[in-house]
Amino acid sequence: MIFDTHAHYDDEAFDEDREQLLERMRNRGVEYIVNVGASMASCKSTIGLIRRFPYVYGALGIHPDEIAELTEEDYQWLGKSIYKPKIVAVGEIGLDYHWNDNKEQQIKAFERQMDIAREAELPIIVHSRDAAQDTYEVMKSNHAHEIGGVVHCFSYAKEMAEKFLDMGFYLGIGGVVTFSNAKKLREVVEYMPMEQMVIETDCPYLAPVPNRGKRNDSFNLPYVVNKIAEIKGIRPDEVIDITSANAKKLYGIGQNQI
Repeated sequence: MIFDTHAHYDDEAFDEDREQLLERMRNRGVEYIVNVGASMASCKSTIGLIRRFPYVYGALGIHPDEIAELTEEDYQWLGKSIYKPKIVAVGEIGLDYHWNDNKEQQIKAFERQMDIAREAELPIIVHSRDAAQDTYEVMKSNHAHEIGGVVHCFSYAKEMAEKFLDMGFYLGIGGVVTFSNAKKLREVVEYMPMEQMVIETDCPYLAPVPNRGKRNDSFNLPYVVNKIAEIKGIRPDEVIDITSANAKKLYGIGQNQI
């Protein structure tokens, strides 16, 4: 069964049918979902979601676009809340220079949240946009290889992929791999080992072809699976089995801490 390693079902895009949608997941081939926090509000709503659905797990972290107003109290809350049952990662955290130029502030927040993950012995979910080299350098200087995790919605070239893979990180592959203009990402998928790949939606964003531009959800992941299978020259069921096993290992689901 499919494991969606990165979703945002707390998003307002799902306000009208969230419960019905999530209730149908197991019957339609989705075994597990990790709902990922990006702001203080979404972290709190993620905790509510994982309490209601046994196959939904959570990650808590503050996206680089949301760190400007973070207080010490917020960090203290985060540092305590990640010990709640079914919280399996710290994320999404990282650097995003696309909209904001507060680089120093973003780096400090990234480092602070990596420290929280290290203390809790949880992996990190890394967001990186237009910040490839800085993301890598900050992770390297903070010994992120000791923490482990995933670079989600991976969007950089093969040369950058090699650096994160060598650090022991997984790469999250989603709907973008089906886009006609995603040649760079398809090259990464062709190059990378299946043992370090996980699949994700990042829903409600980045729906794959043929649903590009529509609201995304976990039921679209077979399109991603089929494209990966085509690129790698293996069967879709192999993609599902390998990426699901990787995700369970990454997040510790089915292992001792859960």
